[in-house]
Formats: sequence, structure tokens, C-alpha cells
Amino acid sequence: MVGITSYGAYVPLYRIQRMTIYQALGWLNPASLLPGEKAVANYDEDSLTMAVAASVDCLNGFERDKVDGLFFASTTTPYKERQNAGIIATALDLRPEVRTSDFATSLKSGTGALISAYDAVSSGSAKNVLVCASDCRLGKPGGYQEEIYGDGAAALLLGDKEVIASIEGTCSLSYDFSDNWRSEEDKFNRTWEDRWIRDEGYSKFIPEAISGLMKKYDLKPQDIAKVVYPCLYIGAHAGIGKNLGFERSQIQDHLFTSIGNTGTAYPLMILVAALEEAKAGDKIIVASYGNGSDAMLLEVTKNIKKIKDRRAIKKHLDSKKDLGLYEKYVTFREVLPIDTGGRGEEVGPTQMTILWRERRWLLGLCGSKCKRCGTPQYPPQEICANPKCGAVNEMDDYRFSDKRGHLFTYTGDVLAFSPSPPAIYGMVDFEGGGRWMFDLNDCELDSLKVGMPVEMSFRRKYHDLARRLCVYFWKATPIRA
Repeated sequence: MVGITSYGAYVPLYRIQRMTIYQALGWLNPASLLPGEKAVANYDEDSLTMAVAASVDCLNGFERDKVDGLFFASTTTPYKERQNAGIIATALDLRPEVRTSDFATSLKSGTGALISAYDAVSSGSAKNVLVCASDCRLGKPGGYQEEIYGDGAAALLLGDKEVIASIEGTCSLSYDFSDNWRSEEDKFNRTWEDRWIRDEGYSKFIPEAISGLMKKYDLKPQDIAKVVYPCLYIGAHAGIGKNLGFERSQIQDHLFTSIGNTGTAYPLMILVAALEEAKAGDKIIVASYGNGSDAMLLEVTKNIKKIKDRRAIKKHLDSKKDLGLYEKYVTFREVLPIDTGGRGEEVGPTQMTILWRERRWLLGLCGSKCKRCGTPQYPPQEICANPKCGAVNEMDDYRFSDKRGHLFTYTGDVLAFSPSPPAIYGMVDFEGGGRWMFDLNDCELDSLKVGMPVEMSFRRKYHDLARRLCVYFWKATPIRA
């Protein structure tokens, strides 16, 4: 039996009300307004950092040395030539022998990566493959896409042991359909007319893929517990399921009014929400959209009860903050350039060399732990810091990224540049030992207290626009519920 063995997701802390966007642009015609809010990545988040967060959620309790492959799907990868999946694998502290690959350029890349992982496990070439899908897309200010695009990520682990949802079959369609596109020179997506996308795209491709899957495996609508598919048109979303013969209770919520259209991650995030509520024996159909459609049939097993301690979708939806200002949103997305001041930081030309040599302790947040007395240290050291021990060169690797800590001290710096001032940083004492200073984010200075619990979050440390370089590191954030 091959299928999903674990799931995870990530939704950024911040949301922006669609009404906030309308008010900033002077659009106050009630007949044309979309309801709800959308998720907004912080200024130091992108598709890669969100993929890491979703993967950490998915791998909770799983031995990372057993991951054989990592497939990353996104249309907004930070790099066009440099493997983004390799950066994620390093941040997750996976072994170097892991197979990594990027899936890109189409919104159905997430399900394409999932089917490829299924094929790899089914063939025996891999035992456990992690699939993460994430997008952080930009719509031109004042345009429809700005209202609908949300940020988020999903991660699914595929294997042949302890399967929680077996993959029983697939059906794929490929069409060169020009509805949304972005060339090398474009910062914002381009799009064709809405009725074209709704009537010729979503309303035909998704039903064709789902109908093909059901015919292939002799299924009727009443055999299915939940049907999962994306659609950026709320009315059309309900109509697709109804026309296929599904009752409203069988159609999984679209998440559009609470998160937005998250691109490649969208169908997988809705699937994670369905798995959170699924029970043994449920059959689930998940379908994607983008230059055609992929549809998959899943059957939930009794192992679904073993999945615990996941933030997934539910907890992320319950943990949020209103961004408040449209100007802050466009600043975060670097649509509105701002002066970094005299203390604005840049990436030094030697940092890429250092990043390679020290990749485990910089990207993987790996330190050392004394074999003799068990004292952890970060960065890795050759001499034990315990004055009663002092062992030399008797160290094991020790990962801090999945450890929680407490804020020992902190400060707010109004002189250092930050897109969301003031810049905040503090000393973190890790549970189990170890201490280091980190930037803090997803918080306000007044909300911090000495001793408060924090966790580590993989973030973009520098974004050098001149060199087109992104440098990542870990930051501390207050623990989300």
C-alpha cells in the first residue's frame, strides 16, 4: 500500500481584509467586492520559507534520516537557476543522499509532484518522499489578482508504511490553455478575461479530470466522502461539484475567503483540511487546476488517528493577526520601494562561500552536543562549555531548529533598518540547553516578555536586489497556538 503517511501546512500569521485593499484604492462598489480576507506572508517570508514551515509541521515525530526524496512545487521560486528544493532539504537537515527536484511553471505542479512521488515509492526507488508546495504570487496593485492571491504552503509525506490515506488511482489532463501566465521579464502575473477562465478553464478541466477518474475506477458520487478542488470563483466552485452530482456536504470548503488562492499549494492545502476531518474508510477525490488538471483517488485508513500535534490548516486559521494597512502589504512584497537608510544591510560577496562551508549550522541550525556530559552548544564547538567537563573533540551533531526555547532578553532597535520597524532581536535559551541571539518576528515589541516561549522559523535574512541573492537563516517567533 502506497500513499500519504503524514501531512502538514503553513499559513502566515498575517491577514489583510479585502475591504482594506478596496478602501486604499477607492473601490467601494458593493456589487463588485469579494468577501473575506487573504493570508499575507511577512516581509521575510517567501515560497521557500513557507515550504520549510509546512515540511516541519509534516515531519513532526518522523525520523528525518529516513526521507529519501524532497519534491518542491511552486511558480514563485526565489531562484530560476539554483535548486530551491536543495535549500529546503538543507534547512530541514536531511541527509545529502536525498533526491531533490523542483516542479514549476504550472499551478498543477503540486499534484504533479505528488503523483511523481507516488510513482517513485510505488516503483521501489524511494521509501519516503516529502512533497511540499508553496506560492507567494503577486498581483498588480489595483488588479483582481491582488485581491485573490493568498500565501501558504502544504506538505505531504508519501511512503509504504503506516499509510493514513492510500492513493488508489490517478487521472491527468494536459492542455495548453492561456489563462494566466508570467514571462521572465514580468513581476506580476498576466491574465485573460474572467469568463474565459471560469467557463472554459475551471468549469471544464476539473469536471473532466474528476469524471475521468470516477469512470476509470467505476465510482459514483455517493461513494465519495469529500471532493477537493480549487476555484477562485466562489459561485463556480459550488457549481462544479453540483454538476458532478455531489451534495454540498461532500464538497470540501474552498478556503478562498479565509486564505485566498495559494497557487500550487491551493488543492493540497484544501486536501490537508479534508484529512484533518477524515475518518477510516473515507474516499477522497482531490483535483488540481492549471494547464489541465490532475485528479487522484485516496482512501483513508485507520492510521489517520495516529496523526497528532499538527498545526495543519485548523490551528493556522485560528492563529492570525490583521495586517491593517495596505501600505504595509505593498512594502512587504517590495512593490513599494522604501529607503533602507544608512544602516540597511547588504549581502557581502563572501557570504555565499561561508554559506556553503557552514551550511549545516547556518541553514540547518545544527550545533553540537557533548558525548560525555550531554551539553548542547550553538554554533558547533570543539570544546565542551561545561566547566565540569571540558571534553575536546567529543561532539555529536545536534539540531536546534525543532527545539523550542525561552526569551532570555530582547531589545528593539529603531536605528537598524526593518520593513516593519523596529528591528527586534534577543537571546534565546533553548529547552534542553544551548543559547544564541536571533532576530524576532511575527510580534510587536510591546508584546514580548522575558521568559516567554518561542520557536524557530526559517526566514529570509537578506534580499540583495542588486545581486538577486536571497540569504536565509532562522529567526525566533512567539509560539502560535
